[in-house]
Amino acid sequence: MSYMKNTLAAATLVALSVGAADAATYTYVGSWNVYDDATESWGGTPTGPLAYTGQEAAALLFGGNANNYVISTINDLVADIDFNAWYDVIGFGKALFAQDYSNKYLDQFYGPTSGYSNDVNGAASALIRDNLSGNGAVNYAFTVSAVPLPAAGWMLLAGLGGIAAMRRRKASV
Repeated sequence: MSYMKNTLAAATLVALSVGAADAATYTYVGSWNVYDDATESWGGTPTGPLAYTGQEAAALLFGGNANNYVISTINDLVADIDFNAWYDVIGFGKALFAQDYSNKYLDQFYGPTSGYSNDVNGAASALIRDNLSGNGAVNYAFTVSAVPLPAAGWMLLAGLGGIAAMRRRKASV
């Protein structure tokens, strides 16, 4: 009998945690070519222009907050979202990183404008005009909306409660 109570208690905790979870829906809002749609070109100050993650670039271009976006490098279809973004890396060129990848000089810039190395570990931005050219670095932005699913947890709990009740009835017979 104590096994049944422990099982029911564990099932209750699982059911409540499932009920608290949210599902996400994604809506395509637009795209940009890292080079062609850049807001700033490289150079100017010794620190270079501001650098942006894929999500920060989407927020700058389409409004809102960076955490309201997911990015894909494949196309504008929700089923194909890869949560990656194209970046221009200082002295290197095009690179594919996670949508929230952040490698910024002094934690905010695409620089320095001198003394950088020519490898993929340099400062990176998903919205800069530097080494890239052409159409090979298009990022697709999707907004994220949470869809609460409270009923799922309660349905699971009700089902497990029904199983426990049937077992008790069967055991008393």
